[in-house]
Amino acid sequence: MSETNNVNNFVAKIVEEDLASGKVDKVITRFPPEPNGYLHVGHAKSICLNFGLAEQFNGECNLRFDDTNPEKESQEYIDAIKEDVSWLGFKWAGDVRFSSDYFDTLFEYALELIKSGNAYVCSLKPEESEEYKGDFNRPGKNSPYRDRSVEENLDMFARMKAGEFKDGEHALRAKIDMASGNMNLRDPIMYRIRHVEHHQTGDKWCIYPIYDFTHGQSDALEKVTHSVCTLEFEDHRPLYDWYIDNLPVPAKPTQYEFGRLNLNYTVTSKRKLKKLVDENVVSGWDDPRMPTISGMRRRGFTPASIRNFCEMIGVSRGDGVVDIAMLEHALRSDLNTNAPRAMAVIKPLKVVITSMADDHYEEITAASHPDLDLGERKMPFTKEIFIDQDDFKEEYSKKFKKKFCPGKRIRLRNGYVLEATDFIKNDAGEIIQVNAIQVTTVLGEDPADEVKPKGVLHWVSASHGIEAELRVYSRLLNHEAPDRGGEDFMTHVNPDSLSVTTAIIEPSLAAAAPETVFQFEREGYYVADRRDHTAAKPVFNLTIGLREDKSLTQQ
Repeated sequence: MSETNNVNNFVAKIVEEDLASGKVDKVITRFPPEPNGYLHVGHAKSICLNFGLAEQFNGECNLRFDDTNPEKESQEYIDAIKEDVSWLGFKWAGDVRFSSDYFDTLFEYALELIKSGNAYVCSLKPEESEEYKGDFNRPGKNSPYRDRSVEENLDMFARMKAGEFKDGEHALRAKIDMASGNMNLRDPIMYRIRHVEHHQTGDKWCIYPIYDFTHGQSDALEKVTHSVCTLEFEDHRPLYDWYIDNLPVPAKPTQYEFGRLNLNYTVTSKRKLKKLVDENVVSGWDDPRMPTISGMRRRGFTPASIRNFCEMIGVSRGDGVVDIAMLEHALRSDLNTNAPRAMAVIKPLKVVITSMADDHYEEITAASHPDLDLGERKMPFTKEIFIDQDDFKEEYSKKFKKKFCPGKRIRLRNGYVLEATDFIKNDAGEIIQVNAIQVTTVLGEDPADEVKPKGVLHWVSASHGIEAELRVYSRLLNHEAPDRGGEDFMTHVNPDSLSVTTAIIEPSLAAAAPETVFQFEREGYYVADRRDHTAAKPVFNLTIGLREDKSLTQQ
């Protein structure tokens, strides 16, 4: 990020001021995901912010997993998150960290609060706790167990740790203020009993700290200077500060909240994304229709397009909804500049060049990109080729003046000019073959345009083209605000979000490396599927069209 970009990023401006004033000597940030699902596009904004601040100001960013809820966490999610961060182009400082790395220290901190009279073991049942907590219109009331002695609390907490009690039978709570207007300060739970094995600590613990108790202390132990959170944690900040003020922590991080990323036509709740996976609406977390980073990657998004998008939308203090067209614009801009070109015919119509010998064969050399040095590829050119059905019309029309039709000429991309002579129909009246003659003997564009072709068509050799599977995606959700307004977002699932068809592709595309995105000329951007694409069975996913589809914004 440059200094100019700080105008669009209020956190970067704060960091810059803190360094200039000497408040901090070195910037330390962290990205603390919970490993209970795959990361989505909203997390990408947080990743770019936290790691971007470290990059911009020569600091460090830690990757720390908030693994305080082992019932919903797994190694699969941990591995996927690490891969996503790396794929976006970021490196974390030192080893990967886990909140569970600090469980021993957090336990000692809990003992400190008990000894100072600031924590107690509460034996209310969960439903009773909710009743005692009150609500925004009614203050809470003290638990009957709030005045247990320090000795009794220490004994009860030790027995909780030893596994003497059932799940939910007791909980350790902070003793703050049951009448506080901030619900988070009404004697929040610090530890709860969960007899479940942890993916990092095994069966060492049967009590686990709550995120709100873990968060601030983990930041303090790592000496994080700027603890950046999304806006929903703003009301939690007084609680984090209370813990920090009442514990012997080695540092006192400052928390800053920013507006989370909300996209229209998209849900980013992990719970809702998991529902799509569990109910087989999609093929998995990395389904190309999913807004997960792994799904976007499989769709053909590039790290640069996502990072550029996050920079475009900026970092502000308020929540808002970003038009998905901005994300699509960032993607198109990157691919238009960097994606190699290739040709694929999706609705093949055979063209027979009658002026050529039956065994005609030549290799046409074409640049892989009009502006960048991305090398060249060889394209077989034969007597019979395929063009797209929509590029041929029986009769000339001003409405379709750039179409191929009898008596008219077109130029083949990187090839010759042809003139259609006649065509053949099947019994159903469908055109199944076009006959043509070769007009020019010089390959490529003719600046003089002496033969006056009507347009330029993409094509593939009929005998050497390769059949490929194309997976064509549209929006998974067909409502602009699918999870707002009280409706079940599942009612807005688009049943036609995936269609599978075939195309005839240039032979060289079969050997393309998975995840390579191509501009199929005049068709769209397609990526070789990172899971299924092979030379023996090419599979390409539609990444995005060449231009904005206005109909999508009107759904």
